Amino acid sequence: MCGLAGLIDLSQSTTRDALTAAAAAMADTLAHRGPDSSGVWVDETAGIALGHRRLAIIDLSPAGHQPMLTRDGDFALIYNGLVYNFEALRSELEAAGRRFYSRSDTEVILAAIAEWGLEVAVSRFIGMFAFALWDRRRRRLHLVRDRLGIKPLYYGRLSGKQFAFASELRALRALPSFDNPIDRQALTLYMQRNCVPAPHSIYQHIFKLRPGHILTLSLDAPDAISDEPYWDLLEVVEKGAREPFTGSETEATDKLEELLRDAIRHRLVADVPVGVFLSGGIDSSTVTALMQAESSKPVKSFTIGFGDPAYNEATDAAKVAKHLGTDHTELYVSADDALAVVPRLATMYDEPFADSSQLPTFLVSQLARRDVTVTLSGDGGDEMFGGYNRYLWNRRIVARTGHWPQWLRRMGARALTTLSPSRWDALFGYLPVLLQQRNPGDKLHKLASVLEANGVNDMYLRQITHWQQAPELVRAGGLPTTNDSACWTDGADYVDQMMYLDAIGYLPDDILTKVDRASMAVALEARVPILDHRVVAFAWQLPQTHKLRDGIGKRPLRRILERYVPHELIERPKMGFAIPLHDWFRGHLRDWLEALIDERRLEQEGFFDPKPIRAAWAEHLSGRRNRQYELWDVAMFQAWHEAAHAA
Repeated sequence: MCGLAGLIDLSQSTTRDALTAAAAAMADTLAHRGPDSSGVWVDETAGIALGHRRLAIIDLSPAGHQPMLTRDGDFALIYNGLVYNFEALRSELEAAGRRFYSRSDTEVILAAIAEWGLEVAVSRFIGMFAFALWDRRRRRLHLVRDRLGIKPLYYGRLSGKQFAFASELRALRALPSFDNPIDRQALTLYMQRNCVPAPHSIYQHIFKLRPGHILTLSLDAPDAISDEPYWDLLEVVEKGAREPFTGSETEATDKLEELLRDAIRHRLVADVPVGVFLSGGIDSSTVTALMQAESSKPVKSFTIGFGDPAYNEATDAAKVAKHLGTDHTELYVSADDALAVVPRLATMYDEPFADSSQLPTFLVSQLARRDVTVTLSGDGGDEMFGGYNRYLWNRRIVARTGHWPQWLRRMGARALTTLSPSRWDALFGYLPVLLQQRNPGDKLHKLASVLEANGVNDMYLRQITHWQQAPELVRAGGLPTTNDSACWTDGADYVDQMMYLDAIGYLPDDILTKVDRASMAVALEARVPILDHRVVAFAWQLPQTHKLRDGIGKRPLRRILERYVPHELIERPKMGFAIPLHDWFRGHLRDWLEALIDERRLEQEGFFDPKPIRAAWAEHLSGRRNRQYELWDVAMFQAWHEAAHAA
């Protein structure tokens, strides 16, 4: 796992020394991603400079140093990630006559591209990666991102005819030519989604490379940049619908277990210690169980706990760890411990990001890094196998109200909002534990909004949106025309459509961004076996009844896990990775938040209309409604802007 950065001076007027200094400055901002070594390579005649920070995972020797060039000098590469099947590819390339001078996967990537061409080579990679490839003979720069968007890559034009790219935005800001203003449309999207979705970034003219894409810039025609997919989830989804798995549920479980074990086996390859995040939930427990089955000694598992039982998963994780026989480490975090991290989050995430589970994700990463350099996680299980509660809720909503006329659905929505969220929370407190939900009142008010939705896209957007009136909240804001997500509608079930939309948006833009920044902040490589593209393809071949049935989601993962862990250790309400923000805002974090959303400050900075923000704050303080998510969105932007643009 590493950090990459580079630039092209399209005027080709910058000296070698200036190019070297610029690339080095960019790479230095990414030292947290790669503390083991750094490097810069320059082609002055082309005006290109490549910078790299290395976290050594495979071949810890200097032979794995980057930037790396082919022996003939035709290709130069900077790379973040790991191609897990590099040993098999290396054997094939050696049989074709290629010689290798290191044990690194980086050299295999270069050889594969030189032998087969870029697109063919990338299509054969099993892994997570973002890389920049300079083709010296053709004078072309290629930027490549992995299929699911596990690793990040930003790019864009700066003043002075510069084109720059990097793993994180901070590297672009290190360039003197960076003067890109904040994109108000991207800010509007952020206030809706709590993250900035690709291809946008928070800055004008700076973009995220979309998952599964190759961007090519030719010096012979620098204004004609191409951005084409080499892998498309929609094609995978449609193929899965055309060629569904026709076996029994047991056969499906066997096949998925085989695929997951192979994915995990690939992700255990490392020259450094490997561990696993274990929350005690279905996804992480399944990954841990299969990882332990592949290991000859106890695997190292990690979890954090909170004193508040409503937010504590450590007890469940400890039971699973004991049954599996892992070498388990848990750390109970006090409110003061967690709150001490809050001021660091804006800098850590380097772009406005407001999924509050970012905080516990960082804490468990920090814990794991004490003992390991690589960790596996269970991310992706919800999106691929139907794990989110909203999938089941939507199915019930449509089944029961889909035939209602619009006026009747509006009446139902009004009925749900007659009680405040806090009153609904109190009523749900009388239900049996297995039927309880976190923040049920807010969810019922969200349901009221969904009842009034017009179609699948509208239903989905209403459920994932935080500030419903974001275009009015952001001054000079508005939604970009590219905001409408492509929805798979060719006879697809509405739950499948929502799962697809989550997989192309929420998963890479929120979940994977969260894990990447939190783990990289402590130089920890996080691997996600459930998002092996072969597992993903099989997941979309499974009929929906294999995934969600009888009010239960993720059935295939549950059935695998039950082969390793007793049923009673698995069945519990879905918790997520949450923190008690609503209480902290009224207590420990009150002064911090008040300073960030001070009305005079908001007015002076000019990004937001202060009135709805102050109204939400007053409503939250009064206890009438939990507005933690909307307020966290504002707080994280304010804190990020303050940190990123300090004089």
